[in-house]
Formats: sequence, C-alpha cells, structure tokens
Amino acid sequence: MKIGEIYEYLNTISPFELQEKWDNSGLIIGDMNREVDEVVLSLDIDEMMIERAKEGTLFIVHHPLIFGKLTSLNFELYPANLIEKLIQKGQSLIAMHTNFDKTHLNSYVFREVLELEIEREKPFLCEAKVNWTLMELQEKIKKAFGLNSLRIVSPKDNIGSIALCTGSGASLIDSVEADCFLTGDIKYHEAMKAMSQGLMMVDIGHWESEHFFAKLLYKLLKTLPISVIITPSKNPFTII
Repeated sequence: MKIGEIYEYLNTISPFELQEKWDNSGLIIGDMNREVDEVVLSLDIDEMMIERAKEGTLFIVHHPLIFGKLTSLNFELYPANLIEKLIQKGQSLIAMHTNFDKTHLNSYVFREVLELEIEREKPFLCEAKVNWTLMELQEKIKKAFGLNSLRIVSPKDNIGSIALCTGSGASLIDSVEADCFLTGDIKYHEAMKAMSQGLMMVDIGHWESEHFFAKLLYKLLKTLPISVIITPSKNPFTII
C-alpha cells in the first residue's frame, strides 16, 4: 500500500484536522507516494525500534517525534538522531496524537480499561458517576494501569464521580465536573490549585495511561491488506 492510502484511512477513523493547534500529528517523515509493506504501531519511537525494523517500514505512533520548533538537525541530539536513522533506512513516520485522544483513546481507556460507562464527554475528558471508597479506587486504579503506588491530591473517603484524561491533562482542572480527576504528569502547582478547589486528583502516569494506543489502533487497522505489528514502547521512567 502507498503511505497516502494508509494516511487517508487513518484520516477517516480519526480526522487529523481535529488535532490541537499546538500539535504536530500527521505525516512527520516520508512520502505519500511511497509503497510500504509493513506498519509498526507504538506509543513512541526509539532507536532500538528503528534498528530492528526492516527498511521501508512505516511507523505509526501516538507522540510526534518532531514537536515544537526544530531549528537545526544536530545528529548527536534527540530527535535529530532518530530522524537521521529513519531516513537512512527509508522508514516513514505518522503521528496520531490529540486527534486520536479526542476520537478514541480517552473513551477506550474509560470504557475498556476502567470498565466505566461514559455519562458526560468533553474534549479530552470522560466522566461518570461511581460509588467507590478510597480503598476501592486505589485497587481499581493500580490494577488498571499497573501501578504499585499512587500520588493522590486531596484524597476523599468516598468518591461519587470520576473524570479521566489520558496523558497529561492537569491543565483541564477547571473543566472537570467530578469528585476525582485521573490524569498523568500532575505538577506541584497544579496539585496546589486542585487542593484549594477541593478536587481530588490521582496521577495515573503518562505512559501508563496511554500505552494502550498501539493495541487499540491495531484493532482498527487489522482489516487493511498490509502487515501490521505492535512494538511495545518502553516507559522512560524506571521505578525503584
């Protein structure tokens, strides 16, 4: 298949025009007219993936490799070091980031991972009523996201409603209409704001809440007449 054909299929299931203005989803490296016979899905791309994949592979990832202003290509530094290797092997890269968050990833994690029915949905947010104790919440969250411990802001003994944003969603505090907000990358001052507003927050991790991307996208692509495989992305953090 041509990359352009795959791109158009991706665009039908999660339109790239839905991405946020600051995002960089779409074709990052490659040529729409290039023929590819293998697609590799992953949350991120790293050097080992590039080395192991065969020449001409198309990677489809969640996080754009080029993010923000790129003013030079110093091949000793990230991300230029990976860009050079991709080009040398004739490999291509498409990112599906905030558009896929909006159309698929948040709702999938809410329904399939947390096993909750969405009662209210906003851009990047899913919300529902629950009837959990603090202990029940801890058990469910640890199991769902493979966490051994939790960072919690303003813990409540009883939780009547839950909101979720996968990845890094703490900036959405003011849009949350729930007792408890689950998201990743909670910063100190965001925690202080939540505490002042009486909002319970649980840091579920960025990688931990988004690594479902490849599995979910695989289900949507498996009908295409091309080899599609999943390569697990490595969590950059090691918990010791």
